Amino acid sequence: MLYTTERLTVREWTADPADVDRIFDIYSRWEVARWLGAAPKAMSTRDEAASLVDRWHAFHVESEGRYGAWAIQAETKIAGTVLFKPLPGERDEIEVGWHLHPDSWGNGYATEAARGAIERGFASGLTEVFAVVYPGNTASIAVCHRLGMTPLGRTSKWYGVELEAFRKVS
Repeated sequence: MLYTTERLTVREWTADPADVDRIFDIYSRWEVARWLGAAPKAMSTRDEAASLVDRWHAFHVESEGRYGAWAIQAETKIAGTVLFKPLPGERDEIEVGWHLHPDSWGNGYATEAARGAIERGFASGLTEVFAVVYPGNTASIAVCHRLGMTPLGRTSKWYGVELEAFRKVS
């Protein structure tokens, strides 16, 4: 376990078949994948999910637990992923993000998990955290506002596509 919030436990994803199945269930859905990455693409095989667990685990270990993409556990169900990592090409500009299964949308889990990640980052000495969201992703833009993040406008600085940028300072 990395941290807990009032309703959630945030932990590493594991190679357990239930975790891999849930990752595949989340990232194989176009309604989730359409908002992710420079060239959005839904997962097409369970093997992709297993490889993703391995990459996320290696990244978590490499960063000595400071960064990663972690499972958001809501009681007995995994709601999705919260990520906390350096933005592409940066060492000091850290991004918080969230990817939830549609069956977990609308419960405040993204805001709660992201707030915990930001607080964890500030406690480790960070002074600012960023979020980037595709224009039109009104749900994630609303999460940024609920987190008290300041809109910075649109930028293609980090991912090579135009995204709405937000920042929160400690």
